[in-house]
Amino acid sequence: CGVKVNATYMGSSDDLVAKLRAGGAETIDLVSPSSDAITQIIQAGLAKPIDLKRIPSFDDLMGSFRALTMAKKDSLVYGQPWAFGPNPLIYDTTKVTAAPQSWNDLWDKKYKGKLSLQDDIATLWMVAQALGMDVPNDRSHIYNLSDEELGKVKAKMLELKPNVRKYWATAGDMTQLFQNKEVVAGEGWPLMTAQLRSAGFPAGETIPKEGTTAWADHWVLTSGAKNLDAAYAWLEYAAQPFTQKLLADVTNYIVANPGAKGYMSPEQVATQRDIADYGDKVNFWQWSPRRDKYTEVWNEVKAAK
Repeated sequence: CGVKVNATYMGSSDDLVAKLRAGGAETIDLVSPSSDAITQIIQAGLAKPIDLKRIPSFDDLMGSFRALTMAKKDSLVYGQPWAFGPNPLIYDTTKVTAAPQSWNDLWDKKYKGKLSLQDDIATLWMVAQALGMDVPNDRSHIYNLSDEELGKVKAKMLELKPNVRKYWATAGDMTQLFQNKEVVAGEGWPLMTAQLRSAGFPAGETIPKEGTTAWADHWVLTSGAKNLDAAYAWLEYAAQPFTQKLLADVTNYIVANPGAKGYMSPEQVATQRDIADYGDKVNFWQWSPRRDKYTEVWNEVKAAK
């Protein structure tokens, strides 16, 4: 299209929201938040509604993905879906021969020093699920735990700490730990499983019986977006099936346009799912109104001996 794309990278959802609050919403045209940050961005007035008439391929995107409420406000659409995925339990099939059935299996002493978990408050959400705090009739509950409940999550996490070899910050951290035979299991992303398998590593993945958290990534126009023609050209390109196939090639994510399967190998097609297929098994990330408290608890866990 003759447009130069200037990319700015974020380290986390918090980093993205902070960048936009600090003036980024006036200098950046498009952002790609996940399902936790997008609600905060919309509520803070840092995004503008999308003119769906300018995106012919929008209606081709997965109906169950478009039906998610986190990218909407007052009947307006603020986010264009592009990919989603659950956060599975990943394991070395040569060391863990039977797929773990529960997150609670990770507390088994046989895993001492053999696990890796994300260096993020998202790990606290997994622990809350292990404790049975993720209730289907209130999917926001694990993102808004009381002090008493967070105390139980912290205690449970401290019990797990002897089994943790290292907390990972990037997908590369996790895959390297597996390939170096430093860990045999942990919570990760489908991207990691794909990278490990492409390198010939015997990686398995499963969603435990308690379910798991999941992310749903969108493209969002900032409130101060200026290059609107170019931005809408990008949004249309990003929604098209062949573009989505290219995205799956690199990430192994579940993409938003089912038409992408027409360009995929049978093996790739087998990795694609509809959000509706998961039912209550996935709980999409939400922005916690007590996020600072979660961060405080997480830092205490990491600092504990």
